[in-house]
Amino acid sequence: MKTVNHWIGGKAVEGASGTYGPVTDPATGAQTTRVAFASAAEVDAAVAAAKAAFATWGTSSLAARSAVLFRYRALLDAHRDELARLITAEHGKVHADALGEVARGLEIVELACGITTQLKGELSTQVSGGVDVSSIRQPLGVVAGITPFNFPAMVPMWMFPLAVACGNTFVLKPSEKDPSAALLLAELAAEAGLPDGVLNVVNGDKVAVDRILEHPDVAAVSFVGSTPIARHIFTTGTANGKRVQALGGAKNHMLVLPDADLDAAADAAVSAAYGSAGERCMAISAVVAVGDTGDELVAKIRERAEKIKIGPGDDPSSEMGPLITKAHRDKVASYVSGAAAQGAEVVLDGTGFTVEGYEDGHWIGLSLLDKVPAGADAYRDEIFGPVLCVLRAETYEEGLALINGSPWGNGTAIFTRDGGAARRFQLEVQAGMVGVNVPIPVPVGYHSFGGWKDSLFGAHHIYGNDGVHFYTRGKVVTTRWPDPADSAVDLGFPSHR
Repeated sequence: MKTVNHWIGGKAVEGASGTYGPVTDPATGAQTTRVAFASAAEVDAAVAAAKAAFATWGTSSLAARSAVLFRYRALLDAHRDELARLITAEHGKVHADALGEVARGLEIVELACGITTQLKGELSTQVSGGVDVSSIRQPLGVVAGITPFNFPAMVPMWMFPLAVACGNTFVLKPSEKDPSAALLLAELAAEAGLPDGVLNVVNGDKVAVDRILEHPDVAAVSFVGSTPIARHIFTTGTANGKRVQALGGAKNHMLVLPDADLDAAADAAVSAAYGSAGERCMAISAVVAVGDTGDELVAKIRERAEKIKIGPGDDPSSEMGPLITKAHRDKVASYVSGAAAQGAEVVLDGTGFTVEGYEDGHWIGLSLLDKVPAGADAYRDEIFGPVLCVLRAETYEEGLALINGSPWGNGTAIFTRDGGAARRFQLEVQAGMVGVNVPIPVPVGYHSFGGWKDSLFGAHHIYGNDGVHFYTRGKVVTTRWPDPADSAVDLGFPSHR
């Protein structure tokens, strides 16, 4: 059986703790791989390698860093299909979704390639007689990233390319459920010429996470995952003196006004709710139908959802794959099974779905719940699966209040033909990312990604300008030089004495 080990100091390192976790093929349910779980001592070794590498990488030229990143971008592009196959094999998402994930990660690598302009400082001359003031940004040192299972390549690429471009060195702890993509990312970085120790990967569980959070040589931690864990990462990391950006969970709403193009809204709802089996923090999991749009919109969503082909991710005809684990599949199913008793109308129930020849896979079909009460579990909780809740609101104000009443504020969307209504919504809604007739408003790489309220802990969003600021700290230098005419050494300037 294949074993996924660690990457420390520029080479693969076998796990020494004796503890391993299973990695399964979600389409078959069979274990295909085991992943080594790092001990605290192995995390220490990775941090030590990163700290040693920072001594030279942190003072390297911007031109040298950019050259490595340009080569890295070319290698990632050449290996994007291989990365996608690894993602499909361990996560289960269809190959097209996996390729899309790699493409979005590449956007941040491309942003990092332009770090020479991102790190430009500021200068004010003659703030006083003979006095200049400049502002510069410098790297933090050793930084770490803890990433989730749902995007095993993209989310790491949201973090380490920008971090190392800024001059930091990096320790990555990927999800133990699908770790192989992260190892390939590290191997390709080494092939691109990234010096040994600049990027390290340690696999593991809570033992590795806790050691990262308490290690005195780790200056900052980036995290993406559920809200309870994000809160723990933030409170523990900051208590240990670290800078932390912790992105949590979501319950993303799509507000559909009576003037909306309902065909476009239904298309958007299906792709945003059920794409990647709903296992993404920017999925639309709640549609709020305003006025009398609800019945027609639900009918259109149902019509489209029933045509989605579910099957193994490596089957080109599949449009949705299985869920990551059986335990997660059962948890998602429980929300659908209990929905009717809590007042929802079950329009589609996908809990009994299976695929012939793959009966042991982690399968679930598409579920659609209508007229969901605001107090129902299916609405209150982040399900992280292919379950779409439809709620009804009489007015725009009622729908907005429903969205703003959510404890999360990650992403949201409005579907309307009215520019004034859209403008009001983007100003009044309490969420960090807003789509206008765009269901999943994930920003491009040069804008930052992040939510409000319980969807983000920390002051910085991820990637974009916020990413550069998170991985650097500012310094202001005030300078006064004596007039060369007053120098004790004759430099040829007219003397004022």
